[in-house]
Amino acid sequence: MAETLTGADILIRSLEGEGVEVVFGVPGGAILKAYDAVHDSGIRHILARHEQGAGHMASGYAHATGRVGVAFATSGPGATNLITPLADAYMDSIPVVAITAQVGSTSIGLDAFQEAHTWGISMPVTKHNYLVTRADEISSTVREAFHIAATGRPGPVLVDITKDALAGEIPWTGAAEFHLPGYKPSVKGHPRQVSAAIDMILESERPVLYAGGGIIRSGASAELRAFAEQQNLPVVTTLMARGAIPDEHPLTLGMPGMHGCYTASTSMQKADLLVVVGARFDDRVTGDPDHFAQNAMIIHVDVDPAEIGKIRTADVPIVGDATSVLEQLIDKGASRIESDGLPDRSAWMDQLAQWQRDHPLTYEQDPSGPIQQQYVIDELAKHSPEGTIVVAGVGQHQMWASQFWSFDRPNTWINSGGLGTMGYAVPAAIGAKQGVPDTMVLAIDGDGCFQMTFQELITAAVEGIPVKIAVMNNANLGMVRQWQKLFYDGRFSGSELSATNPDIVMLAEAMGCAGFRADNPGDVVPTIEKGLAIDDRPVVMEFVCDPDAMVFPMIKAGGSNDIIYMGPEDL
Repeated sequence: MAETLTGADILIRSLEGEGVEVVFGVPGGAILKAYDAVHDSGIRHILARHEQGAGHMASGYAHATGRVGVAFATSGPGATNLITPLADAYMDSIPVVAITAQVGSTSIGLDAFQEAHTWGISMPVTKHNYLVTRADEISSTVREAFHIAATGRPGPVLVDITKDALAGEIPWTGAAEFHLPGYKPSVKGHPRQVSAAIDMILESERPVLYAGGGIIRSGASAELRAFAEQQNLPVVTTLMARGAIPDEHPLTLGMPGMHGCYTASTSMQKADLLVVVGARFDDRVTGDPDHFAQNAMIIHVDVDPAEIGKIRTADVPIVGDATSVLEQLIDKGASRIESDGLPDRSAWMDQLAQWQRDHPLTYEQDPSGPIQQQYVIDELAKHSPEGTIVVAGVGQHQMWASQFWSFDRPNTWINSGGLGTMGYAVPAAIGAKQGVPDTMVLAIDGDGCFQMTFQELITAAVEGIPVKIAVMNNANLGMVRQWQKLFYDGRFSGSELSATNPDIVMLAEAMGCAGFRADNPGDVVPTIEKGLAIDDRPVVMEFVCDPDAMVFPMIKAGGSNDIIYMGPEDL
């Protein structure tokens, strides 16, 4: 005899059936039935202090684990507070399922208390979304949502469930079947296109392998390395692909783009072929697309056909999953190399090596001067255990972290790349640490970013999630200040925080965290050592940094990648 369950009970059983171990959320009136059901389940609920925090926690969890992250929110403002993290996950292809509650189905459209058109509001920032009005729709919808979020190009899916659907009672016979006949993401590349790609690679003299975040999402790091080594291809890794191939690998050129390495950006401009895998020609990489890699042929591999040809026409387009297509390219390449050998690219490799010698990433730390953020990042990297996951906020510290932390494996660099969401680091680090509790998770944040979501430190303390937070306090919105200094005649409007910043150490301690401060270069290492030695609670390490420091190299937004500014004197 079938068991009679509420829609809320079915929701929780459906989540359990998907292997969900933790959800991040904030309760409210319309979703209380679901919270009553989760109370009796084995799923851990982590109470965020704001729904935006819950959404970023789910994203950080998904990024660190490769599994779907789950966030809960009630109707109206609860759901709308999830829009920013959903947009962030959408831009960076992170698999998240958001479960939101809606007012009763008979009240929809009547401006009921805490009613918002969540389905419509979220449509532009989700891979797919649902409005569920009946209890018997919940099981199949949850199964569909998880499948869509995790397959093809991953992304966020929202399931909005009415209050009466959560309360309704129906017989439960087990997880419902689902059918998505119109949803069939391509996995394998077309053999003819794969063959054409290998032909083009073996004919090129100055190739560059342009690896994007799709490598990380697909779990294709081993295949990327094997392919690069087989074809002797120098590799650039975008901001979202850091760690896809070890930074110390001899074929690695670093990160290209606005604040990337000179060699990485210049190699793309001078290349005769770009092999693009899991990247979307983001404007922070290409600058002015009309002046980007003008002499290069393009092989573009992406699981999302909408990305191919969107910015740059591909000479050889290949729709497919990065792992599968790279395996195909390796197989086809092996037979071709066996018969024809590899072309001589020694002159190209020599040129790349010369650029790297001539234009390294550097900084200077005056022992008696202000703390430089690059120095802090260097020392954090030296003192952190192997495999530490680094989570960055958005701004100067994000760029310096990407530049000066050497990544040797995937899924150890988490940041908001596409949307550039300030306030991302603290909650995302909490979610990541919950997902991989045996790995050290270190957030590198700016004082401006930190103040947007620092309330989530309470969540970390109460839930016993011992994340490390390094706050680079330059008393400014650093990247905004840099642009105002360089392009707005030093008119600092709305970017100075020196008069309004709180005592960050006192704030951390008030929230149940350990807090330490470094005021000068001599304090940096002792502060790091004290902070990393504590494992029983969250730790906040504040570094009082140079307010006038700027990130270089730099390519102007929308400018040509042929013009790279190595310092302010070049502007």
